Amino acid sequence: MARQIHQLTVRKIAALTAPGRHADGGNLYLVVSKGGAKKWSFMWSRNGRQREMGLGSALSVSLSRARERADQARRLLAEGIDPLESRVLARTVKDERPTFGEIAEGVLKKKGEESRNQKHASQWRSTLETYAGSLWNLPVEDVDTNSIVEVLQPIWLDKNETASRLRGRIEAVLDAAQAKGHRPRNEANPARWKGHLDKLLPKRKKLARGHHAAMPYADIPAFLKRLQTLEAVAARALEFTILTAARSGEVLGARWDEIDFEEQVWTVPAERMKAGREHRVPLCRQAIAIMKSLEPLRNGEFVFPGQKQDKPLSNMAMEMVLRRMKVEDVTVHGFRSSFRDWAGNETEFPRELAEAALAHVIGDKAEQAYRRSDALERRRALMNAWEVHIYGQTFHSALFRTQRNSAQIQ
Repeated sequence: MARQIHQLTVRKIAALTAPGRHADGGNLYLVVSKGGAKKWSFMWSRNGRQREMGLGSALSVSLSRARERADQARRLLAEGIDPLESRVLARTVKDERPTFGEIAEGVLKKKGEESRNQKHASQWRSTLETYAGSLWNLPVEDVDTNSIVEVLQPIWLDKNETASRLRGRIEAVLDAAQAKGHRPRNEANPARWKGHLDKLLPKRKKLARGHHAAMPYADIPAFLKRLQTLEAVAARALEFTILTAARSGEVLGARWDEIDFEEQVWTVPAERMKAGREHRVPLCRQAIAIMKSLEPLRNGEFVFPGQKQDKPLSNMAMEMVLRRMKVEDVTVHGFRSSFRDWAGNETEFPRELAEAALAHVIGDKAEQAYRRSDALERRRALMNAWEVHIYGQTFHSALFRTQRNSAQIQ
């Protein structure tokens, strides 16, 4: 009498918690580990020896899909072919079994070609290689929910923003694999968040000021005194970033030919700006002094050079300064929020001027077309006032009063 098949149901699978093998019939088993993880297994005997082949995690492989895979394995057995040996042989055919890393390289290449901001493209590579290294050499069709959770869990709470971005990037790689036919088209992406990983990973902490923890602006003067005692190029880059309220990528990519010392203006080209528009940054006295202090080190096009010839500082250089100074719960990007809070709470400068200093796009398209001027000189007065807040009220106060009075919108 043939053994009964299809003994399991979706409800029964959800209720199973006892460790061990639970038969569905037709050589298909649901294996429950001591930790509660569930996976599919196909078992058979050959020459008196028991053989076993994994068919994937029960989280990412549905009951119906597991039965399809078991059916394929039974057909191979009926033809005298060992299913496990057949799988090993198939893995030698590279085009049929590309690795996660091979698909990721294709995604990264496309991202680099499409992105205006090469820093953004390099962050994709850095995140995937640093934190998803365990997936890199896996056949992309074998990447399942368990392997993704193993990658995300160690950094999910401590580096929650990085972990969230990593999850999205893994999802993009697996989407690309599915589009190319390297993953079953009828299977959901195991890296998806809603209705899947959100049920398996703990809720993440919410960061202050959106996603970037910021230092209270009242604490910045004391912090700058400590920062100025450091002689590293990264420390000068961080000081310059705070003074200009610029994005870290804009600062790290700054080139000498963008600096006009006579006019005291730094012009960031459109291709390096988030909004895709050229942005002029008025430079205060201390920002110019930082530039002058770095001129003797000039050995290429970048204002803040890295260790390698003709390369800027790395993306993490300024964050590492904060870590060495043991400054907790603060990000480099968060200093932009500090500046914005100070401008709104402590000055009478118009809101539009503060937003323009941050290179934020203000208003609808009609208003943007009408507002042709970038209000450079009025923004200069604002940035000089920010410099005064940072370094003390006596610092260049006469110039501040004159320019502030001229900057008011009537």
